[in-house]
Amino acid sequence: MRHVYFPTDSIVSLQYLMENGASTALSVVGNEGLLGITLFLGGESTPSRSLVQSAGYAYRLPRLRVKEEFNRHGQLLLLMLRYTQSLITQVSQTAVCNRHHSIDQQLCRWLLLSMDRLSHNHLTMTQEFIGNMLGVRREGVTQAALKLQHLGVISYSRGLIKVLDRPKLETLSCECYSVVKKETDLLLHYLPQRNVMANTDTIPTAKLPTV
Repeated sequence: MRHVYFPTDSIVSLQYLMENGASTALSVVGNEGLLGITLFLGGESTPSRSLVQSAGYAYRLPRLRVKEEFNRHGQLLLLMLRYTQSLITQVSQTAVCNRHHSIDQQLCRWLLLSMDRLSHNHLTMTQEFIGNMLGVRREGVTQAALKLQHLGVISYSRGLIKVLDRPKLETLSCECYSVVKKETDLLLHYLPQRNVMANTDTIPTAKLPTV
């Protein structure tokens, strides 16, 4: 990677591929995080691939500039380390969820994590895409989505998913969502909500806690 990306209103999934072509997304990155943590952890490559889940905007910085600032041991260092810890929690919890929880629960978790990173309540994507994200067959996603529709939790038509009842969606999800959310809120509570600002170069700043 030559750059580090900071999503503003977009969502990117970090996928891991198998030799047979199967894939699973183990984390969702939005305006709370960044793409390229391997650059400041000492590595130059990663076996994962970044796939845009919801199109939008992101800030991009040259990796050398980011590494220079990181090596100053200032606020950026603290921010990136805290985000890395929250990302590790998400990856670990997702691995457990994929092994022990139903497709229905996994879909609820994935929808909630996505909604947390958007300013609206809808996503545009196919069932095949969702299946690739969760590492399950498309038929399983179809059945899970139909159950949520019948319960009035979501509407799903022509690739457009709308969350109609978030409290109910949280109830139907497994504990994995709340574990990830609590850890993220604890570590990154001081971050401002980032919004895309038209015709401006101003970037929101965060007041970081002292070490």
